[in-house]
Amino acid sequence: MTTLTKPEGQASPQDAGAPFLSVRDLYVRFATEDGIVKAVDGLSFDLERGKTLGIVGESGSGKSVTNLAVLGLHNPRNTTITGEITLDGQELTGAPKRTLEKLRGNKMAMIFQDSLTALSPYYTVGRQIAEPFRKHTGASKKEARDRAIEMLRRVGIPQPQTRVDDYPHQFSGGMRQRAMIALALVCDPELLIADEPTTALDVTVQAQILDLLKDLQQETGTSIIFITHDLGVVADVCDDVLVMYAGRCVERGTVREILGKPHHPYAWGLLSSIPRLTASVDVPLQPIKGSPPSLLNPPSGCPFHPRCAFRDEVPGNRCVEERPLLTIENGRGSACHLTAEQKQSIFAERIQPMLGREG
Repeated sequence: MTTLTKPEGQASPQDAGAPFLSVRDLYVRFATEDGIVKAVDGLSFDLERGKTLGIVGESGSGKSVTNLAVLGLHNPRNTTITGEITLDGQELTGAPKRTLEKLRGNKMAMIFQDSLTALSPYYTVGRQIAEPFRKHTGASKKEARDRAIEMLRRVGIPQPQTRVDDYPHQFSGGMRQRAMIALALVCDPELLIADEPTTALDVTVQAQILDLLKDLQQETGTSIIFITHDLGVVADVCDDVLVMYAGRCVERGTVREILGKPHHPYAWGLLSSIPRLTASVDVPLQPIKGSPPSLLNPPSGCPFHPRCAFRDEVPGNRCVEERPLLTIENGRGSACHLTAEQKQSIFAERIQPMLGREG
């Protein structure tokens, strides 16, 4: 049974200056035969109206789990969720199922990563796009069909007036992904969660979809959470960036701060793993050593310490024994035991040259 608890201090529509989406002390636990999976471990963040937040990190870091919790889509039989989630002042944690159903697809929507499993094989693509539009707007069948054709055209499906009656298996992988995007956007949601929305698309269609999301945001003021492994996409579409590792936020800041001068060793590793156009083909990439930790039994102290190349520069055994706190000041912060002076020195002397940048 899902356990949902809410700490004191619930936001309300009357709270002055309250963010559009607020997540506070979010914990998500999955009960499995092997034990409890600590998928999200005390995560907090805010998203302002009309802004785009990029969430980056390796697979298994908790990105998708976090956003499924926002939409209330976890299986209640094996999931425990604690914390506070508010959307436009409305409390989502512990909200009735009917309330969440009214919000999903209308006020908040998600572009799922795997379009093949997200789309039903039993109904046409057009019917699946039209259904939430009819449900939330009361439109007629004809109006909903016309809206579905319009959305398929907007995401670049050729001959949408014909393809609207095709089934998902008649679409290519890239076309299914575009149809999934059309389904998420059909009601012009105020919150859009995009989970790797351009993974299956070639670069030209990817650029088209990113432009579509930007246009939607400019037209309607939509707030967007963009989950991706592609830091190039983050640089193009995001205002702020949240770096996740082992279910925790390890760094937060503006896109310029995170991509230009990150503070956490994990963020340094992500940037160092990217191929450089100006680098020689003989220069090997610098991958992050090791693998992400098991969330059944995460490491003590800093979860990144088994893979961190700089843990020996922290006095004593703090990285192994003590969990670093994430202190946010003016939207900027990182959870690391290195001092500010050490971070600045390491980045300037070792990381920047590796990235091919000047100080």
